[in-house]
Amino acid sequence: MSVQDKVIEIIAEQAVLEPSDVTLESTLEDLGIDSLGLVESIFAIEEAFDISVPFNANEPTASDFDISSVASIISGIEKLIAAQA
Repeated sequence: MSVQDKVIEIIAEQAVLEPSDVTLESTLEDLGIDSLGLVESIFAIEEAFDISVPFNANEPTASDFDISSVASIISGIEKLIAAQA
């Protein structure tokens, strides 16, 4: 499974949607994911890829990690995986 497919699967699970309902252009808000769902998604992503996401749940906008869309989340995760390798 690709990074993109796995991230979409995790996000879809948090949003209680089918992965096919999640597009790269979707925002977490579009998908109905609130701040708790976002934190749970980040934890699930960290666990799935064995990475640490630079994300501050108390100040999401102050984080260096771009959560503006599904595509930006995937891109950020791919960079973290590459940096860890």
